[in-house]
Amino acid sequence: MIVSVIVDVESKQINRVFDYLVPEHFKQTVRPGMRIIVPFGPRKVQGFVIHTKHESDVDPGRLKPFDDIVDVKPALTSELLALAEWLTDHTLCLQVTALKSMLPAAMRAAYDKRISLADDASRTNLDSALLPFFKRTGDVMWDEVKKTEPGLLKIVQKEVKNGLLTIEPVVKSRETKKRVTVIEPLLPQDQLLEKADETDARAPKQALLLRYLSKITAPAALTRLLEETGISRATVKAAVKNGWADQRQVEEYRDPYEGREFKSTEPLPLMNQQKEALDSICRSLDENEHRTYLLHGITGSGKTEVYLQAIDRALKQGKEAIVLVPEISLTPQMVHRFKERFGSDVAVLHSALSKGEKYDEWRKIRDREVTVAVGARSAIFAPFENLGMIIIDEEHETSYKQEEEPRYHARDVAVERGRTYSCPVVLGSATPSLESFARAKKGVYTLLTMGSRVNNVKLPGVRIVDMREELRNGNRSMFSTDLLDAMNDRLEKKEQMVLFLNRRGYSTFIMCRDCGYVAECPHCDISLTYHRSNQTCQCHYCGYHVTRPNRCPDCESEHIRFFGSGTQRVEEELKKVLPEARVIRMDVDTTRRKGSHEKLLTAFEKGDGDILLGTQMIAKGLDFPNITLVGVLTADTMLHIPDFRSSEKTFQLLTQVSGRAGRHKKPGEVIVQSYTPDHFSIQLVKNHDYLSFFGREMVYRRQSDYPPYFFMALINISSEDLTKVVTVSGKIGEFLRKSLAETTVVHGPAASAVPRIKDRYRYQCMVKYKTEPKLAHTLKEILKTYQTEMTRSDLAITIDTNPYMLM
Repeated sequence: MIVSVIVDVESKQINRVFDYLVPEHFKQTVRPGMRIIVPFGPRKVQGFVIHTKHESDVDPGRLKPFDDIVDVKPALTSELLALAEWLTDHTLCLQVTALKSMLPAAMRAAYDKRISLADDASRTNLDSALLPFFKRTGDVMWDEVKKTEPGLLKIVQKEVKNGLLTIEPVVKSRETKKRVTVIEPLLPQDQLLEKADETDARAPKQALLLRYLSKITAPAALTRLLEETGISRATVKAAVKNGWADQRQVEEYRDPYEGREFKSTEPLPLMNQQKEALDSICRSLDENEHRTYLLHGITGSGKTEVYLQAIDRALKQGKEAIVLVPEISLTPQMVHRFKERFGSDVAVLHSALSKGEKYDEWRKIRDREVTVAVGARSAIFAPFENLGMIIIDEEHETSYKQEEEPRYHARDVAVERGRTYSCPVVLGSATPSLESFARAKKGVYTLLTMGSRVNNVKLPGVRIVDMREELRNGNRSMFSTDLLDAMNDRLEKKEQMVLFLNRRGYSTFIMCRDCGYVAECPHCDISLTYHRSNQTCQCHYCGYHVTRPNRCPDCESEHIRFFGSGTQRVEEELKKVLPEARVIRMDVDTTRRKGSHEKLLTAFEKGDGDILLGTQMIAKGLDFPNITLVGVLTADTMLHIPDFRSSEKTFQLLTQVSGRAGRHKKPGEVIVQSYTPDHFSIQLVKNHDYLSFFGREMVYRRQSDYPPYFFMALINISSEDLTKVVTVSGKIGEFLRKSLAETTVVHGPAASAVPRIKDRYRYQCMVKYKTEPKLAHTLKEILKTYQTEMTRSDLAITIDTNPYMLM
């Protein structure tokens, strides 16, 4: 018996299957999708079993047996193995990268080396510096020695040469299972009570324990027992010794929502438009038909209730469902709604969970203990085997696109999985991406429209304030007169408001007013952002930070000033103009700690804050009945970014954040402050007019040969050596023009929008095409040509076949 294996070595030359013999004792156990440990050259590595067979093209005498099996059950289903192959072709990544991206981080292999005393070696002959390590046992781990003193590794290598030590590669898994100690009674209830009466006088604690044990029907956690009874561990030990109880360790899932109670909810009555959308989705579900639906529902139209009832239908048919939400900040509210409706049937997968929690949630899915997975982008790989529904909420969000290998878009993966399981895929948004809406218009997707809010609640009125006029009228504050009046009004009425600014930090840059010096990152071609809380200037690309200068480093002038406003500065200004207002700030800096998103949102929901101030994370998904005012401080920040999607992102963001106001009985108002108020992406927010925006933007896209009229591919070339980057990118540009059709447009090479990040120079070539059969082959040829140079030097070439980040 032979297994075909993809080994865990990330190299283009090794991006293929290798055959291994199956040892006799593993023949009944090994299955496709399992991880195994294989000898590979001089080392041992982890590998994924792709399939089993009985013949190989390799001479049987040259085949090596594999060493061990890592998994008891296959880590990946046969469908996910096929999906990894599709992902490899689709995104031009390595197959092992695709396979690893489908597993939680805790299951990624860690590699170490075991240092052992040679069979006939004596400790006394060893270098004295190594003796402390071998006092306890005959072997020690390489990492342990390295941590203690890196210089010792040279001594280890010397002793290996002398024949006193041997080194053996070891593959470790990072996954750990949580274990708890439990106590279980061994005697029937009446006997336990009898014993309790006997020991009451001389050992009251023993009697207390016996009475506690008589009441429990299942094993009880030892920590809880000690807490509730106040007895000591010695008393428990004595009961175990007497044969009255059994003490053992059992595995327990880590629950990120431990101690949280979710009130059960019933399906809500639907409006006609919700019912029509639900009926269409359920028809595909009942007929086992794969169809992609674009649910275009304005903010507050009740999309979540449609999702919940559609999933309920799938679960009743014995099927499973995946729900994707774009950001961690949205996950708490979404999780609450799903847990309230489906209880413990829901697993949650997102980056705010610890590695252990994520691993346990993943295992619940694999072991069929849950039927619904709610999470961010990577939850699209949830290992279900009978999918009946995939839902992507806020489908227009760019966070569904992964920017590292494999560079997939969750929407494409969802459609591919939907095709495999013949099930509906629902893409929901108030502001769909132009690509999705264009596909719906062409009939590739089925369009479902929900054009009014639940209970016919009115959309909030939107006012656009020209900040240039405010300046002319002598208002130098970051708040317009209209916004300040509206905020005072809401404070009087005890209503809540949301203030949105798309920048964190205190100010966007520091400049000397005498010589024009701007504080820049020494490693990236970008200005530093000033953070007042710790008095530092930080680079948001590489993390470099430096204490803020009091004098100009160039001309020694004291006229060094802060320009632009971040969330920290807005918070400070709010305290000056509205001292009585309680402000809750939500940005990357305030939400670093685990659970902080939920804590801040819960505080706001309870009414502990009047103003929720934040960046993109507060722009969507939030549903609080007391929010009646939304203020957008600078609507133009995204308009001036060198990205063809900047108008689209601006319109989407403004529409989404506007939708946070007046979602219930109280009417809402939105005030948008802008220095370019006449731009159509800002003007059309006034009437929440997506269709007019779509029409205007599509004209621009057609004129400029951008998606959805053209497809794109982006080749990024980077290195610490500028000459190398320029030379290589020039050759790549030439090769693309020579190899591709005349109708295909090749732009570049040109320096990237941020030409240097982390001391690496960056150039790029862009390909635009309608149909280009030679593209995949040409791009693979580029990677093949430079693979040797990439392994030997710091040259990096990355290819994105569907780019969202052009910076």
